[in-house]
Amino acid sequence: MRQPKLLDYILLVFLALIWASAFFNIKIATYSFGPVTIAFLRVFFGAIPVLLLCYYKDIKIEAFSKDWYWFALIGFINLVAPFFLIAYGIKSVQSNLAAILMSTTPLSSTVLGHFYTKNEKFNFIKTFGILIGFSGILYLFSDNLLIDENNFVSALLILLGSTCYVIGGVLTLKISKKKNENVTGSILIWATIILIPLVIFIEQPRNISPRLDSTISVIYLGLVSTGLAWLLRFRILVKNGLIFQSQVSYLIPIFGTFLSYIFLKELITLKVLISLIAVSVGIYFVRKADLKKIIHHN
Repeated sequence: MRQPKLLDYILLVFLALIWASAFFNIKIATYSFGPVTIAFLRVFFGAIPVLLLCYYKDIKIEAFSKDWYWFALIGFINLVAPFFLIAYGIKSVQSNLAAILMSTTPLSSTVLGHFYTKNEKFNFIKTFGILIGFSGILYLFSDNLLIDENNFVSALLILLGSTCYVIGGVLTLKISKKKNENVTGSILIWATIILIPLVIFIEQPRNISPRLDSTISVIYLGLVSTGLAWLLRFRILVKNGLIFQSQVSYLIPIFGTFLSYIFLKELITLKVLISLIAVSVGIYFVRKADLKKIIHHN
């Protein structure tokens, strides 16, 4: 891994902006499309740049190899379920809340890692970070201006979507020896296969007359926030490593909150800002503990 240069930091910020921009675009997409259709179009358009890269680099796609069931399972848990849950939840809550709720993924992964991996155990710093981060989420749920009895379940579904990403990440360890591009392309293929019958029988999108802004947003979600973002993530991982790439976690909720204000004029309350700070500080301490462990082992 090389020492990060200016271009690397620019690409990291760009990746954070791409992922953060997904939230307000999901909100716009829900104006015309149902959550199953949004999930399907995301994985369909997202698969295009990833599969083109695999073709260009002559990387074999193993979606239908002897490990097909792992790709199918991870495709469902890591793509189908969270894409559906987030789109369903964002219909009823502000997209900036979704950005903050989804940013708990590093915190949830630390909790799950403690119980299901041998080398990701809690220490004082991690525990402190987890408590601060989730305290921020609990505080966010107390904001009656934005979360009430009408959308409380929707907010919980977004949190569940975040947990799906974590579980999918743990399952990916089962095929960790395979190339990232192969794994991503394979799970995108399986996610598309799983969603085709669901979208046809549940939402019947052929009967939809979508708005232009919703159409642009859903294509953007697939090509850019899913496909291009994964390719950019690959590039950063190869050039700079996981620790550098993981810094994107701090930026996503911050960018997501302010992008939703710029494009959708969504309300930013004091409780939203306090929750945002708490979650970011929590992520900082969890990442700091991980960095110390890696430095110690090296």
